[in-house]
Amino acid sequence: MAHGLNPAQHAAVSTLAGPLLVLAGAGTGKTRVVTYRIAELIKHGTRPDRILAVTFTNKAATEMQQRAAALLGKRLEVKPEISTFHSLCVRILRRHAPRLGYPANFAIYDRGDQESLARGALREIKVPDAALRPGDLLALIGRWKTLSVRPDKAASLATSDREHLASMAYRRYQQALKNAGAVDFDDLLLCTEELFARFADVRQSEARRFAHLLVDEYQDTNASQYRIVRALADGHRNLCVVGDDDQSIYGWRGAEVSHILRFRHDWPDAKVVRLEENYRSTEAILSLANRLIRFNAVRHDKVLRAARTGGERPQIVQCADEEAEAAQIVADIRARLEAGTARARDFAILFRTNEQPRPFEAELRKAKLPYVLVGGMSFFDRREVRDILAYLKLLVTPSDEVALRRVMNTPPRGLGTKAQEALVAGAISAGKPLWDVLPKAGRIEGVTPAAAEAARSFRKLIEDFRRRAEKGGLVETVSELIAAIGYGDELVRVYKDPQEQQARWAAVEEVVNTVGAYAKRARRPTLAGFLDEVALGDRQSEQDKEQQLKRDAIALMTLHSAKGLEFPQVYLVGLEEGLLPHKRSIEIEGSAIDEERRLCYVGITRAQDRLTISLALTRMKWGKPRPSVPSRFLYELIGQAERPHPTRSPAKKKSGTPAKKLRARAAEPATRSPRPKT
Repeated sequence: MAHGLNPAQHAAVSTLAGPLLVLAGAGTGKTRVVTYRIAELIKHGTRPDRILAVTFTNKAATEMQQRAAALLGKRLEVKPEISTFHSLCVRILRRHAPRLGYPANFAIYDRGDQESLARGALREIKVPDAALRPGDLLALIGRWKTLSVRPDKAASLATSDREHLASMAYRRYQQALKNAGAVDFDDLLLCTEELFARFADVRQSEARRFAHLLVDEYQDTNASQYRIVRALADGHRNLCVVGDDDQSIYGWRGAEVSHILRFRHDWPDAKVVRLEENYRSTEAILSLANRLIRFNAVRHDKVLRAARTGGERPQIVQCADEEAEAAQIVADIRARLEAGTARARDFAILFRTNEQPRPFEAELRKAKLPYVLVGGMSFFDRREVRDILAYLKLLVTPSDEVALRRVMNTPPRGLGTKAQEALVAGAISAGKPLWDVLPKAGRIEGVTPAAAEAARSFRKLIEDFRRRAEKGGLVETVSELIAAIGYGDELVRVYKDPQEQQARWAAVEEVVNTVGAYAKRARRPTLAGFLDEVALGDRQSEQDKEQQLKRDAIALMTLHSAKGLEFPQVYLVGLEEGLLPHKRSIEIEGSAIDEERRLCYVGITRAQDRLTISLALTRMKWGKPRPSVPSRFLYELIGQAERPHPTRSPAKKKSGTPAKKLRARAAEPATRSPRPKT
């Protein structure tokens, strides 16, 4: 059984009793250890169905099941129970849900069902959509449920009028679920946790079903999952958890890194095994990763050691702006592809925010290189981007009826569905384009005087900005149009979560940046020319991440999406304060910065052979170039941070510091970029 395992892996596999914490660093063979351990337990006499292994995705659970079966080399009459947390909870609730007042055949409501209930709950307490929309209510309920907050406790935690309204609706929403004999996705965890807390016999009977419990990715557990695990393992105490606190990057969705950090406190007799031999990355890359993560004060002490010595030293590339950053990186990829030393699928460009890939998409299209935006839609397919582009299309071609109907009442201006239907009917009857009938809307049957005035005002707005666009000054025209239509207020109205508002507003800003970049490089910039450039290239359809990665294409993805993946050549872009670490985390500081540092660490450890880190010394903000500050993580990586746990941003350093030196090198070519001292 020990064949092919290193000493640390062997220690984890051969420890078959008692609590065990396996600290599995990036690329150290975590899945191999989990599956070998399952096989070893069975070979030593544990019945397969007495083993429960829990993970976070169906893909991971299936892979574990297949690997364990391959190791045992025979078909088992009974198999280990390997599943996700939510699948486990469904099985438990099917057995015991009546104890909580739910039928055993309870329904699991999907998003559409939830929205119907949420709409009904809001109607009951007479809350208009303008105050709280069903989607916003569900976001708040989901946040409360992630924190194990029931309806009777939500009101005491509410800090605003909106949250107080939501807490009232939460109670009605939950009661409506129960009346329908249904649960939502979050309830699967909450109801199981409640079962175990209220009914000792249920907790004991479920715990007795298994003699061993293995938990994968333990650093990603939330409060409910943590308590469910403890309840199931308290009796036999044969609990093996596998994870890496240095890769805990999902705090924003309820994961608590403290669970893996305090494992020895929860289980004082636990054995700790550190998997530190990394089989993925070269020594040069791991040296950088180790140096960075040491700046997190609260973590398990461990150091990744490379099974692959040497390797190409990681490079730091400084560029004048984000357009130059994209051009330089795409040119580097193209040269390597043309040299025949790599395939497109060997490359990954990793970024922190959803706005960052825009210039990379443009450069890749221009270079005619295959790429896939993994785990999301193209920048140009985002709702807010499509809205702004529709306005710009009207400035060029007012007869574009698709664009006209998209934004005629976005933001709302009194041209609702009925008014639009009447206008369209009037246009068809007159045999004219919809645009042409707007000035005469008052003569069309079914159009109220208020709607007619709104139609005339809308047309005048477009005509005014058409004239401005024809005179030039594209950036100013677009910026002023966005302000004139009140699109920022529209985002606040539609999306009540401040973080989502900020993310969508950042995408709107990126449209202006795109216009600015086009105007800068075009000989004779026009709005029509800009729209033509945007229209070039195929839109990336939404596909399953696994299917996307099977393509021979350059992968563009967020750092969160990249976790668990690896690529021969990685470009980690945008190492600037406000991007990585993200500006929200800078405002919070403390543990938020630690999570951002872990996110950077995850990005670095995705690279197998070659790593390039980039930053832009200026970045477009509302169509104007603004100086950026190199990320504090960059100073930590190159050994120029002031102390292991800095409390101030490099932006506040004095003139002789690395921040100024890095900024002064903005114009240096890639071949002269500084390299970390590994």
